Amino acid sequence: MTAPTQLAGVRYLVDDVAAAVAFYTAHFGFTVNVDAAPAFADVVRGPLRLLLSGPASSGARATPRDTAAGRNRIHLIVDDLDAEIARLRAAGVSSFLGDAVTGPGGRQILLTDPAGNLVELFQPA
Repeated sequence: MTAPTQLAGVRYLVDDVAAAVAFYTAHFGFTVNVDAAPAFADVVRGPLRLLLSGPASSGARATPRDTAAGRNRIHLIVDDLDAEIARLRAAGVSSFLGDAVTGPGGRQILLTDPAGNLVELFQPA
């Protein structure tokens, strides 16, 4: 197991750990650090350690059931947003939430992972 001391960790509660691992490794270049499916896995991309906690994990059990997911998400920077959207759609990802939007800092689009957690793809201006 890689020591997480230099990584930023984000915990996502997921219904299916294996499906979440497949989603992040196949579509976004994460690599598996620990795989203890079906309870838990963590995947890494650069300095981000994404903790994927299934229903049997201690992280999921510590979260009250009535907690709303909110609007928080992981933010992945891409060089070409349109190319990423096309690549993901060609790979069968259909969980986009609307169209790409443009703001003063760049362009972005939201999609969800298999458990409904938000992922933001962002192309800086």
